[in-house]
Amino acid sequence: MQHLWAPWRMAFIKGEKPAGCFFCEAAGADPGDDAAHLVLARTGLSLAILNRYPYNNGHLMVAPVAHLANLEDLPRETASDMATLTQHSLRVLRDVLKPQGFNLGINAGKTAGAGVADHVHQHVVPRWDGDTNFMPVIADTKILSESLATSYQQLRAGFDRMV
Repeated sequence: MQHLWAPWRMAFIKGEKPAGCFFCEAAGADPGDDAAHLVLARTGLSLAILNRYPYNNGHLMVAPVAHLANLEDLPRETASDMATLTQHSLRVLRDVLKPQGFNLGINAGKTAGAGVADHVHQHVVPRWDGDTNFMPVIADTKILSESLATSYQQLRAGFDRMV
């Protein structure tokens, strides 16, 4: 059995939570401000946003525009739109970053590990052979090979190319 260790995430989980919902803020922002909110793609019903606390380079999230906590509460059209945007995200990530696999998942509720429990979202985490090492275990540090700004620029260009 393999484990995906993310000990740095505990600081986020235990830390003070900002007021408001960053998914809603990003969804409601002017598309001209997408870079400031790390929005990679928008549809009328959902958005893909780069994770500010990534498990790996290219870690993004797909969320509905509507502020809903539970997957089962999503209207069918929104759930379908999120699935389509997730598929598109996988294509872009494969094209731009060339990962060898992915972790896809929804942490439904705080107890299940959701950092933002009141706005359902799906994680899309690119994976490469050997992308984990001793640093998170020994030094409580995750090594990412590029900055969020660089990841954003490359992925946004990929999304724009593959419209």
